Amino acid sequence: MEYYFKIDEKDIGKRLDVFLESKINATRSYLSKLNNTKNVSVNEKFVKNGYKLNLNDEVKVNFELPKTLSAKPEEIELNIVYEDDDLIVLNKPQGLVVHPAVGNYEHTLVNALMFKYSSLSNVNGEFRMGIVHRLDKDTSGLMLVAKNNASHLNLARQIEKKICKRYYLALVNGTFNPESGEINKNLTRSKTNRLKYDVCDNFSGRSAVTLYKTLERFKGYSLVEFELKTGRTHQIRVHAKSLGHPVVGDKLYGISDKFNLNGQLLTAYKIEFFHPTTNKPMSFQINLPNYFEEVLNKLRNL
Repeated sequence: MEYYFKIDEKDIGKRLDVFLESKINATRSYLSKLNNTKNVSVNEKFVKNGYKLNLNDEVKVNFELPKTLSAKPEEIELNIVYEDDDLIVLNKPQGLVVHPAVGNYEHTLVNALMFKYSSLSNVNGEFRMGIVHRLDKDTSGLMLVAKNNASHLNLARQIEKKICKRYYLALVNGTFNPESGEINKNLTRSKTNRLKYDVCDNFSGRSAVTLYKTLERFKGYSLVEFELKTGRTHQIRVHAKSLGHPVVGDKLYGISDKFNLNGQLLTAYKIEFFHPTTNKPMSFQINLPNYFEEVLNKLRNL
């Protein structure tokens, strides 16, 4: 895989590694490693990570593939809510990456699933064994995992057709007005930061629809339930920010918080779907994680 960039006026003077981190979804340490192994060039020459960019510099990045194109099983504790011969419902903790990706091929949910289960769907390839849908690294909560391809395709179709319903709880800054409603704003990858997404007009990007309902109000904050009608990357986080109420603790889209959090207070707390084999309605709900409840209790006692 190769990336190519031509430097314009807004990027003059930036460090090479800082510039690449803003453009490519990979860690700066991994990008630095690529540069140190001569997989990054500027004007066909190899330069240091701290090189300051000039107007019209041509930057090329060649991504190295891992030496072994396979995810390795790892013994990582999983919180299994339900399982049978076809599927698994699990509670993903905050901080756990769902599947291997560029610069991060270990310590993911997929590695943990491969250690615990001998049978997982491979519809989406070996790096996403069993994964029907995903959660952001710092979003906790319920996820569906398929043990076979037939179940995977059925569950994915339920998500696509909006038969599967996914509900989230989030603490946001401020209060929505009105207190409940629908956010229908298309999303596109940010032109200034490749790690982020922005809302855009309805003639570009991808459609994204989120329902929201305020459950509890505090001084300066609100506990809000969100229901996904589409499943775009960072959807709830971007939609909440677009209305001026970013999720508390969101280091990418939010504002500084006073609770010293490790990530956003956003949890997938309820999921409803039909069993892929029996067609029996299934519903699962979990309690909020302790770090989330602690913040709510502080706000209730103000």
